[in-house]
Amino acid sequence: MNHSSKEFSLPKRSENYAEWYQKIIVVSDLAEHSSVRGCMVIKPWGYALWEKIVGELDRRLKETGHQNAYFPLFIPLSYLEREATHIEGFAKECAVVTHHRLIPGEGGGLVPDGPLEEPLIVRPTSEMIIGESFSKWISSYRDLPLLINQWANVVRWEMRPRLFLRTTEFLWQEGHTAHAHREEAVEETLTILELYRDFMENFLAIPVIQGEKSESERFPGAENTYTLEAMMQDGKALQTCTSHFLGQNFSKAAGITFCDHRGETQFAWTTSWGTTTRLIGTLIMVHSDDVGLVLPPKIAAIHVVIIPFTFREDEREPILSYCHALCQKLKGVTYEGSPLLVHLDLGKGNPSEKGWSWVKKGVPIRIEVGLREVQNQQLTVKKRHQHPKERELQGEESLIHTLPQQLEEIQNALFHRAHSFLQQRTVSLETVSEFYQFFKGKGGGFVSIYWANDQTIEEQLRKELNISIRCVLPKGEEGICPFTQKPTTHRVIFAKSY
Repeated sequence: MNHSSKEFSLPKRSENYAEWYQKIIVVSDLAEHSSVRGCMVIKPWGYALWEKIVGELDRRLKETGHQNAYFPLFIPLSYLEREATHIEGFAKECAVVTHHRLIPGEGGGLVPDGPLEEPLIVRPTSEMIIGESFSKWISSYRDLPLLINQWANVVRWEMRPRLFLRTTEFLWQEGHTAHAHREEAVEETLTILELYRDFMENFLAIPVIQGEKSESERFPGAENTYTLEAMMQDGKALQTCTSHFLGQNFSKAAGITFCDHRGETQFAWTTSWGTTTRLIGTLIMVHSDDVGLVLPPKIAAIHVVIIPFTFREDEREPILSYCHALCQKLKGVTYEGSPLLVHLDLGKGNPSEKGWSWVKKGVPIRIEVGLREVQNQQLTVKKRHQHPKERELQGEESLIHTLPQQLEEIQNALFHRAHSFLQQRTVSLETVSEFYQFFKGKGGGFVSIYWANDQTIEEQLRKELNISIRCVLPKGEEGICPFTQKPTTHRVIFAKSY
C-alpha cells in the first residue's frame, strides 16, 4: 500500500460511522471504486477474503449433495416476464442490452447498430434462465431432487452504491433446486438457512437472528423467504443471506414438470437461495475497530505475520536467519485441518510502520523478532483483536505448540464480543410510545415487538421512522400487537438497515 498519512487516518466509529466504513476499505487495501459508476475493483487482499468464503461455502454445499454449474449472464426479457411478480420486483434494477454491435458513426466514434430481436437482461438473478434448463433436464420423479449451485456475478442498477454493501455488479453464490414434493422443498429451504447460520456464526464469527421475511420484504415470486440478520456496530441491520421457498410459481412459469410414480404429470417444487460479497462489508462492520480491519482467523488469508526488527546491519543476518527458521516451523503447524498461513515480511521500510500496516489489514497474530527475541528465545506476540499496543512474551516452543488454540480463542472472542453487542442492543417492547421513542433516539438497535401483520402500518412506519421488519420470528406465546390491538403469536424484529 502507498497511502498518504491523511488516508491512513480513520475517523472514530462513534463520530462518523459511514466515513469510517469507507476509509477502512481503503486503509486495509480491500477494494476501490471503479471508473464505471457503481462498480468496484476488488483488490487482492479483499479477493482473498472472498476466496476463503467461496472455499468454505462450496465445501459445505457439496457435502449436502449440491453440484456446481454455470448459466448465461444474459436472460431474454420474455423469460422474466413469465413470472409477473418476479419481473415487477426487479424491473427498476435491470440493465438491458438492446443492440448486438457497434459501427463507425458518420461524425466519428462508434454508434450502436443492429437492434436485437429481443432485449436481453443482464442477470439480476437466475431463477428464470435456470428454470429453462431445469425444464429440459427433468422429466421423471427419478430426476429429482435436482440440487444445483452457481458461483457468478450479478448486475443490479444501484442508485446509491457503497463498496461491498451495494454495488451495480457484485459476486455471489445462488442455489436452485427442484423437488417432487412440497415438504421436501420446504425442508431444503430451511436446511440451507441452517447451513448459512452455522457458516456465519462458526466461520465468520458473526451472530445472526433468523426468521421469515414479511410479505412486503419477500423475494419477488416466492411463497416464503427466510433470512439471517446481523447487527452492525452502529445498531443497523444487514441481511447476510436469504433462502426462498418458491412453491410452484417458477416451475409453472418455466414449465418444469415431471412424471410422478403414478404416471401423472406434476409441476416441480423449487427453491433458491444465496449470499454475496456483501459478507465482506458485514465482516468489516461487525468486527473492525477505530484502528483498522479485524479478521476472524478462519477467514484470514494470513494467520500469522513475522516482522523482523533490524536496525543495524550487524543484527540483520542473525535476525533474518532466525525468522526464516521460525517461518518454516510455523508452516508445519495445522489449523482447521490445513497448514498455518504464515507470512514473513521482508519488505523494505521501518519495521514499526510495516507492523502498523498489518494491523490495518487485520492479520490475527503479529510476531515481532529483534535481537533480544533471538537471544532470549522469547517472541513478542501481538493479537489484532486486542489493543494494538498490547503484547505478550511467548517462548518459541510454547508458541508453536499452542498457536492453533490461540487462534481458536481469538475466533471465539470475536464471536462472543459481537454476540454480547447484539444482545445488549436488542430490546423487547410492548407499547407504541416506547417503540417511537426508541427509533427517534440516536442509539440504534433492534426492537422485538408483537405484530399482527398489517401492511398499511408497516409502510407507515417505514416512511415515518425509516425502519423495516427485518424478520418475523418463529411462533411463541400469544400477545397483543400494540399497533392493532389484535392477538398474535408472532414477534418481529424492526430496525434501520443497510
